[in-house]
Amino acid sequence: MTSMKKRIAAALMAATLTIGLTVPAAAAEAPNEPIRVSSYKGSTLEVGERSGLIIGPSGIDYTVTSSDPDTVAVEQVLTFWVAVAKGAGTAEITASNSAGECGSMTLTVGSAAPAAPEAPASMDSASLTDNLEIRQEMIRLINQTRKANGVSELPVSEALMTAAQACSDRRYTWHHAAEEGQAAADAGYPYGFGDNLTVFTGTDDAARRAVDNWINSPGHFETMIDSRCDCIGVGVTQYDGITYCYMFVGIPNSVNFYA
Repeated sequence: MTSMKKRIAAALMAATLTIGLTVPAAAAEAPNEPIRVSSYKGSTLEVGERSGLIIGPSGIDYTVTSSDPDTVAVEQVLTFWVAVAKGAGTAEITASNSAGECGSMTLTVGSAAPAAPEAPASMDSASLTDNLEIRQEMIRLINQTRKANGVSELPVSEALMTAAQACSDRRYTWHHAAEEGQAAADAGYPYGFGDNLTVFTGTDDAARRAVDNWINSPGHFETMIDSRCDCIGVGVTQYDGITYCYMFVGIPNSVNFYA
């Protein structure tokens, strides 16, 4: 009996050692996620415009440079990076991390930029730069949550940013499906989407409070980590001590019934 116990113990120990050796090897083979760089206002700017930069994966310190600072300069504002259009031309914006990995995008400024379509009249109150830092932080936290739950981070959609801000500016306290659908269509987003809304008293730490509210609500959480989504836009309006936050996530090849 003692001999049998020794043989079982030896077999278990061998299995444990095998597992301990193979797990790190598998982890080492996982590919690094590439660095992504995008701009809130898209790839074209007018002289004097400022546009927040969205850099992923989130939760990493980046160094950001411009190939031509006289055309597009980059500035760090708190923990965020902003592109500033200085003169007509093009410039490559590059983000790098401490491991030497890089990602880039090209920004075109001024007369070299194609004419931008006029914004619909119904979008007049919706500015891509409203509460920019709060919205950038909200997107960072949402993407951080998605990554932690095994789904891809989302690039910013200018159309959904416009639609989300239009809805938050209306200071809704519950969902208005027809108006939300129309806002997305008016902003130029051609597909269906998921959206979250939260409203709370106070203006401090707004991005964290909004995302925490959605994390702690099962339905909102499922929308936030929906693997079908391929882009995101958020809106934040603070009025009379109340904060109104919207998140729109695009679902390609689906239908917006209000368009």
